[in-house]
Amino acid sequence: MKNFLLVLMVASVLGLSSNKAVAQFEKGDKLVNLGIGGGGYGFYSSGFAVGGSIEYGIHDFISVGAQADLKFYNYGYIGVGDKSYVALPIAARGSYHYGKHFLPMDNLDLYAGPTLGFSIDGNKYYTGGNVVFGAFAGARYYFKPALGVFLELAGGTTSVIPAKVGVTFKL
Repeated sequence: MKNFLLVLMVASVLGLSSNKAVAQFEKGDKLVNLGIGGGGYGFYSSGFAVGGSIEYGIHDFISVGAQADLKFYNYGYIGVGDKSYVALPIAARGSYHYGKHFLPMDNLDLYAGPTLGFSIDGNKYYTGGNVVFGAFAGARYYFKPALGVFLELAGGTTSVIPAKVGVTFKL
């Protein structure tokens, strides 16, 4: 009976320790990110966005994927020329996961990369599209092996969401 209890206790401890949040990116990882964002195209604009992205690890340091956002923004200066727009940027993205090069934290994933795609923009007077090109940097912190939060900051040409926060699921 004592041996059975000892084996049960050791198995329980090993079972609990295997639930550790390990986030260092690896080849074959599949990530789904859902988030909200904000920011505008320039000094006189503001906006709000919802969107998501998917990523697939093709190397221990590199992932490729796609992203789509629905952005609502205003452009104008103190009531003069105020215009409301809606944008739907859809882009391919690639990430270089550099955190494991210099950080020993298993539950933190640091990454950066480019985006390239197309955006459909419009308001009640105009509908058009333009090329989306930009770069982003981000961090993911995992609370569990398959659940974490992320923060991304971006810059570039039209329709890139400047700041985004959300939830990450590792499939």
